[in-house]
Amino acid sequence: MSTEHVLGHRPSSRSRARMAERANKVPEVTVYFWVVKVLTTGMGETASDFLAHLLGPVPAVALGGLAFTASLALQFAVRRYVAWVYWTAIVMVSVFGTMTADVLHVALGVPYTLSTPLFVVALGAVFALWHARERTLSIHSVRTRRRETFYWAAVLATFALGTAAGDLTASSGPGYLGSIALFGVAIAVPAVAHRAGLLGAVTAFWTAYVLTRPLGASIADWMAASHAHGGLGWGVGPVTVSWTVAILGFVGYLTVSRRDTGSRRTAREPVTLEANRP
Repeated sequence: MSTEHVLGHRPSSRSRARMAERANKVPEVTVYFWVVKVLTTGMGETASDFLAHLLGPVPAVALGGLAFTASLALQFAVRRYVAWVYWTAIVMVSVFGTMTADVLHVALGVPYTLSTPLFVVALGAVFALWHARERTLSIHSVRTRRRETFYWAAVLATFALGTAAGDLTASSGPGYLGSIALFGVAIAVPAVAHRAGLLGAVTAFWTAYVLTRPLGASIADWMAASHAHGGLGWGVGPVTVSWTVAILGFVGYLTVSRRDTGSRRTAREPVTLEANRP
C-alpha cells in the first residue's frame, strides 16, 4: 500500500506537478539554455575537425562514438536532470553528430544537397514515431525511458541535419558571414511567430533547436577559418578550447544557481507544465 493511502490523502495537483518537474530529464528553456546550446554546436563543429586532423578520421569517429555512448549511458542512468551530465551528453552528441554528417560527405561522397534532405526525413521520422507513441513532442514531459530515447534520437538527428545544412550554405554561396546572418534571422522567425500566436510552443522550440546547430557551427567555422577563406584565422584548436571554457563556465553557473531547474520559483508563482498534458 502506498504512503498516500496510509496517510489518507493524495498529493495536491501542485505537488504532483512539482514531482513531475523534478523527475524531468531536460532543463527548463531559458536564455541560458539557448546560449549553452549555441556554444555546444560551435564547439562540436570545430572539435570534430580538430580530432579528425589530430587522430585521423577513423580513430576520431571511433573515439567520438565511444564518448557519445558513454555520455548517453550516464544521462540515462541518472534519475533527474543534472546540469553537467546533460550538457556533457549534448556536447558529445554535437561532436558525434558532426562526424556523422562529415563521414557521409567526405568518406562516402554524399553531397550536402542530398544529405541535408536525408537528415530532414530522418528527423521527421523520429518526430512522427515519437508523437504516434506518446501523443506529444514536449520536452517538459521527458520523464520515462521511452520518451527520453525519442528525445535523444531527435537531438542527434537535429545535430546531423544542422551540420549538413550549415555546410551546404557555407559552401554554396553565402559563406560564413552570410550563413551567420541567414540562420540568425531564421532562428528569430519561430520566436516571433510564437509570440504572435501563430506557432505553437512545441513547434517553435524544435524549429529553433534545429536552427541553433547551423548558426553555432557557422560562427565557429568563421572564427576558425583562415583569412583566405573569409574567416578570422584562429584555427580549430583555439576555437574548440575557448568555446569549451565558455561552456564550462555557463554549466558551472547553472549547477550552482539551478536557474534551469525551476527551483527558484516562489511559493506563490504558478507551476504550469506541458508534462501534465496527455
